[in-house]
Amino acid sequence: QVQLVESGGGLVQAGGSLRLSCAASGRTFSSYAMGWFRQAPGKEREFVAAIRWSGDSTYSADPVKGRFTVSRDNAKNTMYLQMNSLKPEDTAVYYCAASMKPYYGLDSPRRYDYWGQGTQVTVSS
Repeated sequence: QVQLVESGGGLVQAGGSLRLSCAASGRTFSSYAMGWFRQAPGKEREFVAAIRWSGDSTYSADPVKGRFTVSRDNAKNTMYLQMNSLKPEDTAVYYCAASMKPYYGLDSPRRYDYWGQGTQVTVSS
């Protein structure tokens, strides 16, 4: 079992930055690929970014490429999402997730085994 807790959300003006954290406890964090998703009101959960267990490979969704960066520190059992140049359309609840499955297809929520409770990010115009 893995417990995931997100933090770092909040209210920010358009063009600003936030850094989200996802702290993991339980089974070995470094065994898991990790991902970030977001869900805006009335919309489906949307893939944001994923990172391999080793941290040496990442990929992200087109809407956030060049603005968001996913990273992890296995010594601290923590994953991060650095969000720059934020836009009002980035407003959503952001979730982190952990996957024991092979490192592909991680843009699908079905590939993940554990989820955090989410943290709200609100970007004002």
